[in-house]
Amino acid sequence: MNYFLILVSTISIARNIPVKNIDELNKANKEAKPGDTIVLQNGVWENAIIKLDCSGTKELPIIFKAQTAGKVLISGNSKLNLGGNYIIVDGLYFEKGYAGNDAVIKFCINKDKIANNCRVTNTVINDFNNSKRLDENYWIAFYGKNNRLDHCSFLNKKNLGVLLAVILDDERSRENFHSIDHNYFGVRQPLASNGGEIIRVGVSQHCEFNSNTQITDNFFETCDGETEIVSIKSGSNIIRNNLFKECQGAVVFRHGNFNTVENNTFLGNNKEGTGGVRIINKGQWVVNNYFYQCRGVGFRSPLSIMNGVPNSPANRYVEVTDAVIANNSFVECTPISFCEGSDTERSVPPSKVYFENNIFFNSKDTQLCHIYDDISGIKFSGNLMSAIYNPNITGFTKNAFTLTKTTSLPFPNPVPGSSAKYIIGDSLKTISKERLGSPLSDKPGHASTKRLQETWMNAVSSCGAKWYNPKNKQVVKQRKKDCKTAKEIEQLLSENSSAELTINLTGTEYVFSSPLTIINDVSLTSTQKQIIRFSNSSNSGFFIQLKAGKNLKLTNLNLDLNSVSAGTFITTDTSGSSNHSNLYMNNCVIKNLNGAFFTAAKSAISDSIIINRCTFSNGNGVLFKFDNEIDNKGYYNVEKLKITNSSFKEHKDQLLTMLRGGNDESTMGPHLIFSNNSVSNSNTKTDLALIHLYGTQYSLLEKNSFSNSNIGKSLIVYEDAVRAAHSIRNNSLTNSGKIVTNKYVKEKNNIAGK
Repeated sequence: MNYFLILVSTISIARNIPVKNIDELNKANKEAKPGDTIVLQNGVWENAIIKLDCSGTKELPIIFKAQTAGKVLISGNSKLNLGGNYIIVDGLYFEKGYAGNDAVIKFCINKDKIANNCRVTNTVINDFNNSKRLDENYWIAFYGKNNRLDHCSFLNKKNLGVLLAVILDDERSRENFHSIDHNYFGVRQPLASNGGEIIRVGVSQHCEFNSNTQITDNFFETCDGETEIVSIKSGSNIIRNNLFKECQGAVVFRHGNFNTVENNTFLGNNKEGTGGVRIINKGQWVVNNYFYQCRGVGFRSPLSIMNGVPNSPANRYVEVTDAVIANNSFVECTPISFCEGSDTERSVPPSKVYFENNIFFNSKDTQLCHIYDDISGIKFSGNLMSAIYNPNITGFTKNAFTLTKTTSLPFPNPVPGSSAKYIIGDSLKTISKERLGSPLSDKPGHASTKRLQETWMNAVSSCGAKWYNPKNKQVVKQRKKDCKTAKEIEQLLSENSSAELTINLTGTEYVFSSPLTIINDVSLTSTQKQIIRFSNSSNSGFFIQLKAGKNLKLTNLNLDLNSVSAGTFITTDTSGSSNHSNLYMNNCVIKNLNGAFFTAAKSAISDSIIINRCTFSNGNGVLFKFDNEIDNKGYYNVEKLKITNSSFKEHKDQLLTMLRGGNDESTMGPHLIFSNNSVSNSNTKTDLALIHLYGTQYSLLEKNSFSNSNIGKSLIVYEDAVRAAHSIRNNSLTNSGKIVTNKYVKEKNNIAGK
């Protein structure tokens, strides 16, 4: 009775305290009592360093909430640090700002003040990036124990660094049982380097500690930062009931033991690079998952079981042992990988792996798996597959299937009568009941359409901040202007506008007084067929600079650049910005170029550069220059470069140089397509190749003709420090230089003649 009276008394004096600035917030934090609610008033909170170290109780937490969810805008150089107990933060909106070297939200104030039993909910971080792409930080950093992040939305992280990191620096943050649930993680563009994960639990030096972090019921959409979407580097973590939609990467057990991936849905939807789960270390379980149209290969395969390093230190590649891969359904996926990464270092194949009761359904892909080493340590049994497969592995049985639909997804059901039987055994059933809460099913494949539907409905209806709708896009306005003089163009380009600007060149002579800077989305075009001559009155490093985050289109131009004096005609932003740019050229003629045509500046990044139906003639300089990332850290400057249906005549330097140095294996790019082009009478000034690719992750050179080019020298050179995928096929080489390949290059039907 006395306890009840005390509780009632405490509730009755709990306060609702409005605060309108950081000083009032600090005062309220200092004076807060269990049960108090501090209400941040609507408005812009700029350069707000929020530090909350008060303490509530389990029954009476201290709540800090927005007056109206989404109307408290945290901007500028701002961050939120929690260092107390039983604190709830609700409804904040981080946008138009940055946090510098620190995390945007951190469950820690300093080493003496870490958070326990605290919660951040109903909050959004969108495009809250440091200005430079390689200035690293996290958005969320977990410390302490029993903290929760739920019903939040995170979009457009562009700079280097994991979006969410669980830190295990000392015992106060290990065995933490944090919950990361019902959140939306969306739109992370390829970072063009390592360090683009969405979630990382632990780091290599702490990999032998258990974290016990629960990553459940979240929605990951278009998370393309790098090969690891969720990077597990600690033990006893659970990834359950999540939806991964069109994400170019995988859930990776990179370090640590006894982790579980259960009842997740991986929807690749035939998007290139979409993966599933990669397994390393001991005691990992991958059970009851559904994989649909996942099209990744290698490390991004729908399922990849790695080779290990002999006597590996904990932070390298520990041998896969005691793993269970059971009751998963792979539907219309690319092949899975056994002994992935096998090489002279990673030479230890998996052992004591139970691969049981999985379903492989496919209507077009005939190859079920890639095998790179000895698989005798994997016990296969009870696995069913479509008749189209022929893996010739004991433990796989061909079976007919019927398809049912749930949430528009095909769900394969085995036709009864198969000879395959469930043979995992009672002991593993007992273990699975203890580890999963219920025993592994006797039925092959993913558990049920009901569970698949529940995962889908949770993702689309229950994940993220409910007040925030990222799908609402503003209609982009259009402006079109005719320009006869350079002065008119310079004036238009200097105007800052959100509208896309199309400039129609109506003159034939343009003399520019200074370099052009593209600060808006701009299209340069012309309806006339006459030659247009550009010139500049002063020499500079570039003629056009494409600022980060902007798009430049050149269409239907016939340009004579003989009077342009610049190191490069077009350069990307030299500031190292985290924003991505794009260049598109179609039906253009470029003559008499002096210097490079396009130079990717160091630390800049472009999503795509598309060159189609263009002609380059009588140039004197590297045409496309992507070789400024010399730090050997796996950085590069363009995700996709596509040059098609174009001609190169009498060029006097290299056509293309690409550099991605170092031995990092975490990215898909750069990705090059050079197709249906004609190269004639073009030669480098020295012994350099016309096309030099170093570290390009994927390239396709097909249906090109090379004639009278780089005679007696190298025409194309491939160099790679890590595994790559190159294809050069159906090309014609007449009186031209040699092609220097390596083991990652596949040649087919290339015809060489005099």
